[in-house]
Amino acid sequence: MVSQPILLFDGDCGFCGRTIEIARRVIQPRVRFIPWQYADLATLGVTEDRADREVLWISPIGGTVYGGPRALSAMLMSGRKRWRWLGIVLRMPPFNWMAGGVYQVVARNRHRLPGGTITCSLPAHMRREPDTHI
Repeated sequence: MVSQPILLFDGDCGFCGRTIEIARRVIQPRVRFIPWQYADLATLGVTEDRADREVLWISPIGGTVYGGPRALSAMLMSGRKRWRWLGIVLRMPPFNWMAGGVYQVVARNRHRLPGGTITCSLPAHMRREPDTHI
Protein backbone atom coordinates (compact mmCIF):
# COMPACT_ATOMS: atom_id res chain seq x y z
CA MET A 1 0.00 0.00 0.00
CA VAL A 2 1.33 3.45 -0.90
CA SER A 3 0.78 6.59 1.19
CA GLN A 4 0.58 9.01 -1.73
CA PRO A 5 -0.09 8.57 -5.45
CA ILE A 6 2.78 7.31 -7.59
CA LEU A 7 3.23 7.84 -11.31
CA LEU A 8 5.51 5.19 -12.81
CA PHE A 9 7.20 6.09 -16.07
CA ASP A 10 9.97 4.72 -18.27
CA GLY A 11 13.19 6.11 -16.85
CA ASP A 12 15.15 4.91 -19.89
CA CYS A 13 13.06 7.01 -22.27
CA GLY A 14 14.26 10.55 -22.95
CA PHE A 15 10.84 11.63 -24.22
CA CYS A 16 9.16 10.29 -21.07
CA GLY A 17 11.72 11.93 -18.78
CA ARG A 18 11.35 15.29 -20.52
CA THR A 19 7.56 15.06 -20.35
CA ILE A 20 7.76 14.37 -16.59
CA GLU A 21 10.03 17.41 -16.10
CA ILE A 22 7.48 19.60 -17.88
CA ALA A 23 4.59 18.13 -15.87
CA ARG A 24 6.41 18.79 -12.59
CA ARG A 25 7.04 22.40 -13.52
CA VAL A 26 3.80 23.33 -15.27
CA ILE A 27 1.06 21.08 -13.82
CA GLN A 28 2.65 20.61 -10.38
CA PRO A 29 0.74 17.42 -9.53
CA ARG A 30 0.69 16.00 -6.03
CA VAL A 31 2.31 12.69 -6.94
CA ARG A 32 5.64 10.90 -6.61
CA PHE A 33 7.23 10.35 -10.01
CA ILE A 34 9.25 7.14 -10.03
CA PRO A 35 10.99 5.48 -12.97
CA TRP A 36 9.55 1.98 -13.03
CA GLN A 37 13.06 0.55 -13.28
CA TYR A 38 13.65 1.70 -9.67
CA ALA A 39 10.28 0.73 -8.22
CA ASP A 40 9.32 -2.43 -6.35
CA LEU A 41 6.80 -3.47 -8.98
CA ALA A 42 5.63 -6.58 -7.12
CA THR A 43 4.74 -4.53 -4.04
CA LEU A 44 2.88 -2.05 -6.23
CA GLY A 45 0.97 -4.85 -7.97
CA VAL A 46 2.40 -4.09 -11.41
CA THR A 47 4.21 -6.28 -13.92
CA GLU A 48 7.36 -5.21 -15.73
CA ASP A 49 5.62 -5.79 -19.04
CA ARG A 50 2.79 -3.39 -18.18
CA ALA A 51 5.14 -0.75 -16.73
CA ASP A 52 7.21 -0.91 -19.91
CA ARG A 53 4.13 -0.39 -22.13
CA GLU A 54 2.38 2.52 -20.40
CA VAL A 55 2.65 5.20 -17.78
CA LEU A 56 0.95 4.02 -14.56
CA TRP A 57 -0.83 5.85 -11.76
CA ILE A 58 -0.99 3.96 -8.46
CA SER A 59 -3.60 5.31 -6.10
CA PRO A 60 -2.97 5.32 -2.34
CA ILE A 61 -6.60 4.30 -1.85
CA GLY A 62 -6.75 0.55 -2.38
CA GLY A 63 -3.65 0.52 -4.61
CA THR A 64 -5.78 0.94 -7.74
CA VAL A 65 -3.65 1.10 -10.89
CA TYR A 66 -4.62 3.20 -13.90
CA GLY A 67 -2.63 3.06 -17.11
CA GLY A 68 -2.12 5.22 -20.17
CA PRO A 69 -4.51 8.13 -20.66
CA ARG A 70 -6.39 7.31 -17.44
CA ALA A 71 -3.09 7.70 -15.53
CA LEU A 72 -2.46 11.02 -17.26
CA SER A 73 -5.98 12.12 -16.38
CA ALA A 74 -5.36 11.29 -12.70
CA MET A 75 -2.10 13.25 -12.80
CA LEU A 76 -3.85 16.28 -14.29
CA MET A 77 -6.61 16.08 -11.69
CA SER A 78 -4.02 16.10 -8.89
CA GLY A 79 -2.32 19.18 -10.29
CA ARG A 80 -2.89 22.89 -10.15
CA LYS A 81 -6.51 23.94 -10.31
CA ARG A 82 -6.39 25.13 -13.91
CA TRP A 83 -5.40 21.60 -15.11
CA ARG A 84 -8.05 19.64 -13.22
CA TRP A 85 -10.78 20.31 -15.77
CA LEU A 86 -8.66 18.70 -18.50
CA GLY A 87 -8.21 15.58 -16.36
CA ILE A 88 -11.96 15.35 -15.89
CA VAL A 89 -12.67 15.88 -19.60
CA LEU A 90 -10.18 13.12 -20.54
CA ARG A 91 -12.34 10.63 -18.63
CA MET A 92 -15.53 11.40 -20.54
CA PRO A 93 -16.64 9.97 -23.88
CA PRO A 94 -15.75 10.72 -26.63
CA PHE A 95 -12.60 12.38 -25.28
CA ASN A 96 -11.44 9.25 -23.45
CA TRP A 97 -11.68 7.27 -26.70
CA MET A 98 -9.66 9.88 -28.57
CA ALA A 99 -7.12 10.09 -25.74
CA GLY A 100 -6.66 6.32 -25.91
CA GLY A 101 -5.91 6.45 -29.63
CA VAL A 102 -3.54 9.40 -29.32
CA TYR A 103 -1.79 7.74 -26.37
CA GLN A 104 -1.19 4.56 -28.39
CA VAL A 105 0.28 6.49 -31.32
CA VAL A 106 2.60 8.47 -29.02
CA ALA A 107 3.64 5.35 -27.06
CA ARG A 108 4.52 3.47 -30.25
CA ASN A 109 6.45 6.42 -31.68
CA ARG A 110 8.08 7.96 -28.60
CA HIS A 111 11.53 7.18 -30.00
CA ARG A 112 10.74 9.57 -32.87
CA LEU A 113 9.52 12.42 -30.65
CA PRO A 114 11.66 15.24 -29.17
CA GLY A 115 13.97 13.79 -26.52
CA GLY A 116 13.33 10.24 -27.67
CA THR A 117 16.12 7.86 -28.64
CA ILE A 118 16.23 4.42 -30.22
CA THR A 119 16.33 3.02 -26.66
CA CYS A 120 12.74 4.19 -26.21
CA SER A 121 11.61 1.75 -28.89
CA LEU A 122 13.31 -1.31 -27.37
CA PRO A 123 11.52 -3.64 -24.94
CA ALA A 124 12.93 -3.49 -21.41
CA HIS A 125 14.68 -6.86 -21.62
CA MET A 126 16.73 -5.62 -24.61
CA ARG A 127 17.90 -2.44 -22.84
CA ARG A 128 19.81 -4.21 -20.10
CA GLU A 129 23.57 -4.47 -20.17
CA PRO A 130 24.73 -7.95 -21.15
CA ASP A 131 26.17 -9.97 -18.28
CA THR A 132 29.90 -10.21 -18.98
CA HIS A 133 30.77 -12.20 -15.83
CA ILE A 134 31.63 -15.82 -16.41
